[in-house]
Amino acid sequence: MTLQLKVTKTLHTASGIQLLDVNFQLEKGSLLALYGPSGAGKTTILRILAGLTDTDSGYISVDNEVWLDTGHFTPSGPGARPTRLPTQSRSIGFVFQDFALFPHMTVRQQLEFALPKKADRQFIDELLEMMELQELQHRKPALLSGGQQQRTALARAIARRPALLLLDEPLSAVDDEMRFKLQDFIGKAHRFYGLTTILVSHYLPEIFRLSDEVIVLENGKIQKQGPATQVFLEEKISSKFRTTGEIVDIEPADIVYIISILSGNSIVKVIATVTERTGLHVGQKVMIASKAFNPIILPMG
Repeated sequence: MTLQLKVTKTLHTASGIQLLDVNFQLEKGSLLALYGPSGAGKTTILRILAGLTDTDSGYISVDNEVWLDTGHFTPSGPGARPTRLPTQSRSIGFVFQDFALFPHMTVRQQLEFALPKKADRQFIDELLEMMELQELQHRKPALLSGGQQQRTALARAIARRPALLLLDEPLSAVDDEMRFKLQDFIGKAHRFYGLTTILVSHYLPEIFRLSDEVIVLENGKIQKQGPATQVFLEEKISSKFRTTGEIVDIEPADIVYIISILSGNSIVKVIATVTERTGLHVGQKVMIASKAFNPIILPMG
């Protein structure tokens, strides 16, 4: 088990004071998505893991190293002092919504700055290639597009070789087409480097595509936890019509798309908007379901 977390913290939200009270574990190599309304505590959890926000009480252990122990959840000996590992001593990579790149550094310098002192510097070249940043490595952030800045921020976070990669809505500021491409980079890097990742996202197609597990937060509490298909589908989909299939064709038609899906021996055609089409590709397994008599397509892998 890579991560064990149990924390409480008083939150001051637009709706008033509420208590963040969460307890979960995460297996090494997993990608966990945190989902829920604004103010539910998603970003606060990331900041607590990073050591950027204090707790009322808590215990955090990562790879058997205790990052936080206030003594409330573990038996402490007489006179035992609380453990609060500072941010710089925690093995984390953090990608913020605003990228937080150093304006005076080139792409390569950003990665070199994050690389541990004794690490093999060839790792930088590997990351630049994976994130398709080789041609941009000598540019500073002001000369990069939003998607290029986001790839740089992701590469910089991975350069630390973190035990935990924390992503706080990293794709919220890019358009749908770029979002889809960046999801590819995140998924590829997560699998290739065997990362343990926690992603905050409000975008369900992204969660279905990337996550191994989802935690739904409401009012500072865990309401649901499990695979995305288990957490979301029963709640959001009518049982009047539901079938699975494989996408065999995606054809543009004016401002919409016609998605052809092979289900059994039949082809089912479904109209999808540009947003609904994002994240779908030929050969993908999907579920077709009805919601208020309008078919929708949900990725299954």
